[in-house]
Amino acid sequence: MANFRINKLVIFGVGLIGGSFALALREADAVKHVVGVGRGRDNLERAVQLKVIDEIASDIKRAVSGADCVLLATPVGQMAELMRTIAPHLDARAVITDAGSTKQDVVQLARESFGDCLPRFVPAHPIAGAETSGVGAARADLYRGKNVVITPLAETDALAVDTVCAAWRACGAKLGVMKADEHDRVFAAVSHLPHVLAYALVNMLAQRWNADQLFDFAASGFRDFTRIAGSSPEMWRDICVANREALVRELRHYQGEIERVTAMIEGGQADRLQAVFAGAREARSLWLAGQGGQNGSAESSS
Repeated sequence: MANFRINKLVIFGVGLIGGSFALALREADAVKHVVGVGRGRDNLERAVQLKVIDEIASDIKRAVSGADCVLLATPVGQMAELMRTIAPHLDARAVITDAGSTKQDVVQLARESFGDCLPRFVPAHPIAGAETSGVGAARADLYRGKNVVITPLAETDALAVDTVCAAWRACGAKLGVMKADEHDRVFAAVSHLPHVLAYALVNMLAQRWNADQLFDFAASGFRDFTRIAGSSPEMWRDICVANREALVRELRHYQGEIERVTAMIEGGQADRLQAVFAGAREARSLWLAGQGGQNGSAESSS
């Protein structure tokens, strides 16, 4: 969209994801006025100080009045109440989008909540983030070169899709399109599963009688594997519950692979272990090459 610019952007959840969206649009001169809404007053005041937002709003009706674009950047567990609350106050021209890491549940909630506004809702998921949270972690380049998946509904208005795509492109992101169910299956495997594994490993070791000793001797391998266990517990709790069917399937697959590798180790099957490890290394190297050699950051959406 030529000369794309949002006059009034409202962000619910001014943290890493929402804050970075605002900063990226500001850097691109693609937004005029940003209103922030959230549960933590201190975080919102910090957002004003950092020039991430221009205004703090506590009244929902006043916040969304006259908005061109509304971004829901809260944990997915907060979406139901948020959608029901804002729906009666949205302007007829307002485009609504989200940044949730699950999509089927968000789409269903939108169908239940938005009524006549539904065609202007464009579900989206930026594949970028970090294990840090809060507006202090926001940065203008977070989405540069990163993928953003949109999962439009059959009813979604084409102009609304164009608006959301233009906003993300202004942030420097690359756009992809999936169906909501396909999205949830894919990210259960490559995002949700790794986060659960990282949390589970740290939790397991923390319960040991010699936990202090274990953590004292943990080094770069442990740090790299568990880095994403530093992500928001609230956000990942909600993601696991929302996408539990697909995630449980992936956990079962992983358990099967662990049992297979365990049997190789128990049997001293060195050649088979080497084949597994070599295959995994090659697959990862090919993936990294396709990513331009960059290591992925912790996926987040809130």
